Formats: sequence, C-alpha cells, structure tokens
Amino acid sequence: MLLDTPICDFGWQAPEFRLPDPDGNQFSLNELMGERGLLIAFICNHCPYVHAIIDRLVSDAQILADMQVNTVAIMPNDFERYSADAPDKMRAFAAQHNFTFPYLVDADQNVASSYGAVCTPDFFGLNPSSQLHYRGRIDNLTMNGDGERIAELVHAMQQISTTGTGPEKQIPSMGCSIKWKD
Repeated sequence: MLLDTPICDFGWQAPEFRLPDPDGNQFSLNELMGERGLLIAFICNHCPYVHAIIDRLVSDAQILADMQVNTVAIMPNDFERYSADAPDKMRAFAAQHNFTFPYLVDADQNVASSYGAVCTPDFFGLNPSSQLHYRGRIDNLTMNGDGERIAELVHAMQQISTTGTGPEKQIPSMGCSIKWKD
C-alpha cells in the first residue's frame, strides 16, 4: 500500500532508542547523533521505493557526513513474514549498496511505532538536540529517477546543521507501508 508521510511536527522530541545491527552491535540515538544533527531513515530491503532511492541516499549520507550530520537506517518491517527483510538479507543489502552508516533492526517495531513511521522510506531529520525539523522526501525525482535532481533532504539537513531548524516547506516522502506484526 502506497503511503505519504505526515507533515513535519517541528520541534518534536525524538525518543531515545537502542537497537542492534544484524551482527548484534548496539547503537543508541545519543551515540548516533552527529555534531550538527542526525538523519534517521526507516527503510527495508524489498520496497521498490527504497530501491529507487537507495543509491542517492548512500551518496547523500556522505554529503551529510561532511557537514557533521550522521545517518542511520532502521529496518522496521516484520521480517518473519517478509523474509527479504531478515537481518542476514539486511547485511547483504547494506554491502551491495556500500552503506557507510549503521543499518539497524527494529525487531519489536517499538522504535518505528514511537516515531510514528508510516512507510519505507520515511526520513526524520533531527537537529543536535534530537528535535525533528525534517519529515520530507529525499528529492524531487520520480521512481525512474528522471529529471534534474533537487536534493531536498540534503538542503534541509544543511539548513538544520547551520540554524537548528528545517525549512518551512517540505514535501512528504512516499513509499510502501510498514509491514506491522499482527
């Protein structure tokens, strides 16, 4: 099911979390926070919307790292019903796309739920105080990647990294619904 993300709730305080990567290494929100902010991307391995943007996300994450904004990806789907999203497949997906950031497993879906994530991809741009200031799409391109790219997420995170607040105008991300457990 295709869903759009809600409008940004500017200043919403992101809840702390601790999640493992597929190898069991634990990461917390505080540990992941960059000097100038953090991008949290709820993604999965099987979603065609994620497939359409994944290489741009990896490239944008490097640009953000140069701005001292860290990136983390979180896989929120029920991987017991959707085996393409299982941790071993996450590891392979991250290697295939050269992730330079952690890809974490939200096995009990508590983090996705507490953040109000609705789809993959779903982006949360936080300032260094863990306050939400971006909840939009990665860019203006279509699923086919046609046209001249406007890197909306990078521009928003650049503004957040310098002012602490995001742009007033944000266009929702769209993607496949999160596969919640019954």
